Amino acid sequence: MPRERITPDALVSAAADLADEIGFENLTLAALAKRFGVRDASLYTHIRGLADLQERVALLALTEWADALGSAVAGRSRYDALIAFADAYRAMATGHPGRYAATRYPVSSEGLAASAGVARIVEVCYALLRGYDLAEPDATDAVRLLRSTLHGFSDLEATGGFTADHSLDISWRRAVDTLHHTLTNWPKI
Repeated sequence: MPRERITPDALVSAAADLADEIGFENLTLAALAKRFGVRDASLYTHIRGLADLQERVALLALTEWADALGSAVAGRSRYDALIAFADAYRAMATGHPGRYAATRYPVSSEGLAASAGVARIVEVCYALLRGYDLAEPDATDAVRLLRSTLHGFSDLEATGGFTADHSLDISWRRAVDTLHHTLTNWPKI
């Protein structure tokens, strides 16, 4: 069987898949080279090193995440948008743990400028919150609450942090319902 052609895009895609399998923090050039059946040095034709690869995986993951969140929210508002957004967030965090970890990798300002992923995620968050009629600075506070809640739950779930014999899906829905209640009643809080 012929070996996959090595290109920067193929390397980044394979690295993202590998990160999902072994963890973003365990991603190495040696592991990636092994996947392609080449020596580590062969990768340097396409990437500058591990930090460059990690940043590229982070940018790919941010773009994929922005696409998933944007698709989830499209055509929905308020509670329906919140549920779709939250479920897409959870699916990313638990279904693609390496990519999700990569979204928290510190990306250079040049990388951010070249990618629209982060800006689109922020836009989707604010679009979601428009249904709750939140103006600044409340919208920023609400985005922080939303991210903290969804990240905390998803991260604990992905790392086996919940050990009680109770449905995670029920707890998840209650957390999302609580967010909806809070967002709906924000002016009274």
